Amino acid sequence: MATAPLVGGLADSVFEHARSDPHRVALGRKDATGRWRDVTAREFRDEVLALARGLIAHGVRFGDRVAIMSRTRYEWTLFDFALWTVGAQPVPVYPTSSADQVHWMLHDAGVTACLVEHEDHAMTVGSVVDRLPLLKRLWQLDAGAVTELVEAGARIDEEVVQRHRRAVTPESVATVIYTSGTTGRPKGCVLTHANFMFEADTLTSRWEPVFRSRPGDDASTLLFLPLAHVFGRMVQIAAVRARVKLGHQPVLSASALLPDLAAFRPTLVLAVPYIFERILRAARRSAETDGRAGAFDKAVEVAVRYAEALEHKAFGLGPGPSAALRVQHQFFDRAVYGRVRDALGGRMRHAMSGGSSMDRRLGLFFAGAGITVYEGYGLTESAAAATANPPERTRYGTVGQPVPGTSVHIAEDGEVWLRGPHVFSGYLGDPAATGSVLRDGWLATGDLGRLDEDGYLTITGRKKEIIVTSGGKSVSPVGLEERVRAHPLVAQCIAVGNDRPYIAALVTLDQEAVEHWLAMQNRPSLPPAELVRDPDLEAEIRRAVIAANSLVSQAEAIRTFRILAFPFTEEYGLLTPSLKLKRKAIEVAYAAEVDALYR
Repeated sequence: MATAPLVGGLADSVFEHARSDPHRVALGRKDATGRWRDVTAREFRDEVLALARGLIAHGVRFGDRVAIMSRTRYEWTLFDFALWTVGAQPVPVYPTSSADQVHWMLHDAGVTACLVEHEDHAMTVGSVVDRLPLLKRLWQLDAGAVTELVEAGARIDEEVVQRHRRAVTPESVATVIYTSGTTGRPKGCVLTHANFMFEADTLTSRWEPVFRSRPGDDASTLLFLPLAHVFGRMVQIAAVRARVKLGHQPVLSASALLPDLAAFRPTLVLAVPYIFERILRAARRSAETDGRAGAFDKAVEVAVRYAEALEHKAFGLGPGPSAALRVQHQFFDRAVYGRVRDALGGRMRHAMSGGSSMDRRLGLFFAGAGITVYEGYGLTESAAAATANPPERTRYGTVGQPVPGTSVHIAEDGEVWLRGPHVFSGYLGDPAATGSVLRDGWLATGDLGRLDEDGYLTITGRKKEIIVTSGGKSVSPVGLEERVRAHPLVAQCIAVGNDRPYIAALVTLDQEAVEHWLAMQNRPSLPPAELVRDPDLEAEIRRAVIAANSLVSQAEAIRTFRILAFPFTEEYGLLTPSLKLKRKAIEVAYAAEVDALYR
């Protein structure tokens, strides 16, 4: 277990690495031609120092809060560590945030300066700047912000920067990260340097073998999670502190991500379940197009059975894969699984998943295909992971055991409580909200869960998302929704039924998958209004609902559903920036459709 740091802050590792191993490759960065270039520890330190001098020249002082509104890119990491060097506090803002959201966060945090990525972001901030009296500076990355600041800092003596850095202590505030706001105004989580140092060092020491594909490999990770989210931020910090080569990819589409995975060749990725779902679905569509759907489905089945046999052996419940299964697995490793690994760069043997629950079968498939996905669980308030599956004994379908130094308690009502050095100090300027979740040193998460006999945690739902039917039946919708969403044609599913006689659901479609499905039947594309009434499509979705219903009692089952023509989007206020459903907003927006389900 990592120990809580006694001195220093997050930026110190940048300077220490440059001193002790200056020529080590610390980051990868794309140049103007799209090629990856290495950045050494010394080069990164020099860039951080030059930018820190510029920040001081522009009036940024110790304790100031500076907003960053950008996609995931190299410059975000550069600014984070430069701001930490001078003792300032970055405030991340999702690049898709509306003007109202931007105003709330910048005003609530008392931000004095703001960095944006491009002109659209600048216009968003500009539209509310008259209501932000503390905001004095606005820099734009795509308009030369880094060059501007570095030039301004040339006259600042390096010792001024170092005095700022030496004044940072573990208890200093590192950042204020706003929750995604599924149930109201986002709240600013105050996280210290100590919170992140303990979290990052604990994970990288306990899971050290996971970062390398093979002994002696140079560890590397390609970060495509949003840096405005605590998970992406923790990955960034852990990579820098543990000397894991870090690259950035701002676009989550397969067409952009897969080429960079092939070129960067990471040994580890950290992602959300959605990414792994898309990889599997894309691989199956490719196989189906080539006329190999049957063989691919057989390969999936073999991978799942093989990984499950290994899991049983690890827990003393079986002898491991049979000889026949090993032969089948070896055949498909050459024919199918190797292609999946090659699509991810060829070196990756491990991955970590968080943000939401991963389907057990999905985790088993990737493990059987040679990439073990270690699922974990945490919140912004816990600086990311509080539990994770251990490398030697992964229990698929759970979010693992408490990370070293963390305690997990299940309250009488089933709520998960957490305690540890990574738990936040409270919500910015909101003692009432802080008091509602911090209780005698424990963080009441709002999530429901259970611990098994080996201390593995399974998340079963959210307290505020429990549906209570008019008959008094309490239903956690998460498991139902995830099982429906496992169907390749389904993008999203939301169960409804509060104060109604039974559970029903709204379902949206994965348009790319639907187009492929139609093409495989030699059918033309259909407009959305016709598509949702297509009887064959309805039959496919009904199969997904029946599969989900097999997991629950009749009283908890989805009795009817409605296919929607368009997905839930953040643009219309139906998703959070981290892609979580805003249930109340969806039920209001689709009130007529919900009412129709009960006629």
